Amino acid sequence: MNIDIAAWYEKYGPMVIRRCRVLLRNNDEAMDAVHDVFMNLLGAKDRLANVFPSSLLYTIATNVCLNRLRGKKREELFPPGWEENFPVRDGSYDQADAKLLVETILENESEETRTILFMYYWDGIVLKEIAEAVGMSVSGVGKRLDTFKKRARLKWGEGFQ
Repeated sequence: MNIDIAAWYEKYGPMVIRRCRVLLRNNDEAMDAVHDVFMNLLGAKDRLANVFPSSLLYTIATNVCLNRLRGKKREELFPPGWEENFPVRDGSYDQADAKLLVETILENESEETRTILFMYYWDGIVLKEIAEAVGMSVSGVGKRLDTFKKRARLKWGEGFQ
């Protein structure tokens, strides 16, 4: 079913803008994110039904903003050319080692679990907001985190906290 993006923008645009402002805490970045939300919607409009548009837009806005936040943190941690600044040294750990460790720990986790982990540990988002964003209960998100910690401890030993 084809949806009317302009009508959705008129009706739900203010809600999307508020959500982006809350998550990004920067008006210019929030407006860029709103643009991305509706561009994503435009690209998928032929596959979408005109059902629960506010929930759909809220979820898209949350994901777009969280992806922007993750990208910004990733750039801070691993800026272009970081390998030259932090070469691997025998017997010591550096950012390259940390990146490899994280990739190894997460290699067998589902996309949903990775999203929860990054939202909780990287972005510092509370369980309630994570639950709303991924469509799970708060206890379900907590259980997912606990299960991950147990698997990580088994994989890497008790030193993992």
